[in-house]
Amino acid sequence: MKTRRSERLIDMTRYLLERPHTLISLAFFADRYESAKSSISEDLGILRRTFMIRGIGVLETLPGAGGGVIFTPGISKKEATEFVEETSKKLVEPNRILPGGYLYLTDLLADPELLRNVGRMIATQYSQSSIDVVMTVATKGIPIAQSVANFLNIPFVIVRRDSKITEGSTISVNYASGSSDRVEKMELSKRSLEEGSRVLVVDDFMKGGGTINGLRSLISEFNAIFVGATVFAENININSQFGDSDVTSIFKVTKIDTKNRILNVEPGNYLTNTDFSYFE
Repeated sequence: MKTRRSERLIDMTRYLLERPHTLISLAFFADRYESAKSSISEDLGILRRTFMIRGIGVLETLPGAGGGVIFTPGISKKEATEFVEETSKKLVEPNRILPGGYLYLTDLLADPELLRNVGRMIATQYSQSSIDVVMTVATKGIPIAQSVANFLNIPFVIVRRDSKITEGSTISVNYASGSSDRVEKMELSKRSLEEGSRVLVVDDFMKGGGTINGLRSLISEFNAIFVGATVFAENININSQFGDSDVTSIFKVTKIDTKNRILNVEPGNYLTNTDFSYFE
């Protein structure tokens, strides 16, 4: 059924937002709305300008017979900086301090709006990289991985510390915890990751880097490729197994005084490790 421009714009916006990083031909939209390709091109021009002005992302047109449009969601450096500044205020609440140098983050990582922003920020960092799958370890990294996977429009896999009968055959690795002398185990179903896959690792909190190091070892066992790792927060008071350029953190905890209930949080290296030029 032929539609008016206002209706087309609404439906096209919804369709593009739900299918990021997907090439959609102009012929598809022309057939969908029973409109001329010239009209569809004008509509896409309106959306392209609006997406950029509002900081929603980039709508790129690819010419040629096999061309079309691709929507890449992202965030500007200004908006990302504002998010980091506002969220830092919530992170420094003394009641977040947990024994062993950890932070209580469950309430924040259960906030849909915060998760959308975190997912969009990490997706922005890797928007120009070739990523096949997002990986995290159960359980607190799961909502972050799901949000990032949504914005990159790729699958995510969950590594577990114990086997589940529903996972089938698994591959496991032992790794040294970065914050203690314990040796721990993690495993992943053989069906979860294909050989040669390019893997992005995300997690909620990095204390010493042992978990991420274990994930890198597991990725290697699958003959897959570790592309990078980004965490919501890291504790820089613990000797990390990684350099500043190996793991990106949105926030860094510079001081945890469990006795006096003092907590200091600063921006991590995300803002300096991310190239925002494509979205500005």
